[in-house]
Amino acid sequence: MSDMKPLVIQTESLDPEPAAWLAERCELVVVSPDEESFAERARNAQGLLVRTYTDVNPEFLSKFPDLKVVGRAGVGVDNIDLPACEERGIRVVYTPESNTQSVVEYVTCLLCDGLRPRIELEGIVSRSEWTSLRSTICAERQMNELTLGILGLGRIGRRVAEVARAIGFKVIYHDLLNIPEQDRHGATPVSLNELLQQSDVLTIHIDGRASNHGFLDRNRIAMLQDHAFLINASRGFVIDENSLAEWLTAHPGAQASLDVHAREPVDQDNPLLLVKNARLLPHLASRTRTGLTNMSWVVRDVWRVISGEEPVHDAVRDARQWNDQMPKK
Repeated sequence: MSDMKPLVIQTESLDPEPAAWLAERCELVVVSPDEESFAERARNAQGLLVRTYTDVNPEFLSKFPDLKVVGRAGVGVDNIDLPACEERGIRVVYTPESNTQSVVEYVTCLLCDGLRPRIELEGIVSRSEWTSLRSTICAERQMNELTLGILGLGRIGRRVAEVARAIGFKVIYHDLLNIPEQDRHGATPVSLNELLQQSDVLTIHIDGRASNHGFLDRNRIAMLQDHAFLINASRGFVIDENSLAEWLTAHPGAQASLDVHAREPVDQDNPLLLVKNARLLPHLASRTRTGLTNMSWVVRDVWRVISGEEPVHDAVRDARQWNDQMPKK
C-alpha cells in the first residue's frame, strides 16, 4: 500500500505539461463532478484540482474524507469556500501571479477597441468610398487627453497603470490599501466618488470577496460621466448588471466592455445582451498559452502539500496577510 501513488482528481482542463508533471508523481484522474464515478473516486483522493466552474463548498468537500489540498489553477479563489477548507485542515493553493501580463494585454486591447474606431477594407473601393470611410472613422479624443481610472491597484491594476501612463493617459486609482508611491506607476490616489466622477475610462480590478458583490450598484454607476467607458475583466458579480443596462441605455454616448459576467455562460436573462453600447465577451482575458500554462503550474504546490511541504502560495495565509494590511476602522 505504501508504494501506491496518492490520488488527485482534476475536474477542469489543465495545460498538458504541468498535468504530465503531476501524473509522474500522483495518480491523476480527470473526472467531472457530474459523472457517476466521481463520488467513488473522491473517497480516496488526497488532492483536488479545479479552475473556475467547480464550486468547492461544504457539501462538495464532504465527498472527500482524505482531502489534503485544493489547487485552483488561476488567480481568484471565489469558487472555493476557504473557511470550510480551513476547518477541515485542507490547504488551498493557487497561482496569484500567473496571468497578470495576459490580462493587462487584454485590457489594453479593449482600450484600443473602444477608443480608436477602425474598419477593415473588404476589397477594392472607389476614391469616393475611400474618402467616405476616412471621413467617417475618427476618434473623438486621443488617449493622452483622457483620464483612466483604476478600481483596485493590485498586481494587475498596477501594470495597467504602467501601460496607461506610457500611452499618455492621466491615471487615477482607488484602493482600500495605502499603496506606496513607488508601486503606483504614476497613478494618483483618489476617493471612490472622485474615481467614478472623474474617469473617462474606468477599468475594474477588484477581487471576489463577499463585500465586492454588487460593488458597482445603481448609485455608484450613476456617478459615472455620460461618456464613460467601463471595462471589467475582474469578476462579473462586482457590477449590478440590471443597473448598468439601464444606465447604458439612458447614456448612448457611454460604453462598456465586459469580459466577465454574473452568470457564465451568458444566458438569455442577462439584461445587457440587447444593449447596443454593451460589448459582452466570453471570459478571455487570461487566455494566452503562457498564461494558461502558468496557472496550471499550481500542480507544484499541490504536490508540495501532499508531500508534507509548505506551499508557495497559500490562499488562506495570503488572505490573512491582506486583512492585516487593511486600514483599521
